[in-house]
Amino acid sequence: MLEQRIQQQFFDGADLKYQAAELLARPIADAAAALLAALTGGGKVLAAGSGAGAALAIHLARLLAGRFERERPPLAALALAAFNGEAAQQVRALGLPGDVLVYIDDGEGHSAVVISAAQAKDMTIVVVAGRGAQAFGELLAETDVLIAVPHERAARVAELQMLVLHCLCDAVDFQLMGDQDL
Repeated sequence: MLEQRIQQQFFDGADLKYQAAELLARPIADAAAALLAALTGGGKVLAAGSGAGAALAIHLARLLAGRFERERPPLAALALAAFNGEAAQQVRALGLPGDVLVYIDDGEGHSAVVISAAQAKDMTIVVVAGRGAQAFGELLAETDVLIAVPHERAARVAELQMLVLHCLCDAVDFQLMGDQDL
């Protein structure tokens, strides 16, 4: 019984990945283009998130500033504070026009202050959201990118958000270094 439940977790996760692949490919490509434009134009990536998204923001910044799957020069990326008030203050202090804010939302709806701070700095915004993603449609500009994970369950959303971040890192590395063997 328990083993079947565990197996079902794997099946559900795999099903979501298959369902989301076509839906999310374009927004992920658009987000990767925004990151690449910032990084090659002398800008930086500021990563923030709420709840589990804060841990994912740290992961993204570490992969960009360090390495993803192969060696490359470090890229300008920084994870911001886990609390949205502090993250907004850091955006106001560190953000510049041409930078990108990647905000990973946990569905709790506490992102408006961070998004507003990035907008005031004329930054491009990439939001990776699950539940409540439609609320970002009203907050974001036409040049911003919303990657809306199509699921309501927090565990599935977090799993796919991690994959989205890995796709972004892979796309940036591919654009910078070409298609090399890992």
